Amino acid sequence: MKALIISADNFEDSELLQPYQYLKELGLEVDIASLKKGNIVGKKGTIVEANLSLEDVNPADYDLLVLPGGKAPAVLRHNEKVKEIVRHFISHNKPIAAICHGPQILISAGVIEGRRATGYRTVQSELRSARAIVEDKEVVVDGNLVTSRQPSDIPAFLREIGKLIKK
Repeated sequence: MKALIISADNFEDSELLQPYQYLKELGLEVDIASLKKGNIVGKKGTIVEANLSLEDVNPADYDLLVLPGGKAPAVLRHNEKVKEIVRHFISHNKPIAAICHGPQILISAGVIEGRRATGYRTVQSELRSARAIVEDKEVVVDGNLVTSRQPSDIPAFLREIGKLIKK
């Protein structure tokens, strides 16, 4: 199996690093894509290499999409390639996992209406405006969509990602 993490500068460090490490431990090949290939820097200063630019991503090559939070989604949500990747995953019923501000990308891609989801507290009203069914709990699973609110929810987030990829 192959996973894709999409992020950019100012990501929430733990929300990218912990899923990355967990997926690697499960034996998945994991790529990190960003606006351009090279280093991206987290809110707390963690440097991560994006081994792909978004333009190099073929979503058909991946089985799982992870959208970490922090401030990166505010930039990524306006990128057409990011929205195209998300829509590919939705239309092919492939798992997507988004945490914290990550669901903002789902909103901008127009794929959240009618779906059960959660996100960081300041994102929940935006989810409601996009006609998502918001549940304020550590993890919400709606089919192949897993969403969580914040770093403290990461253990539940990872647990549910693990269940999806082991199906």
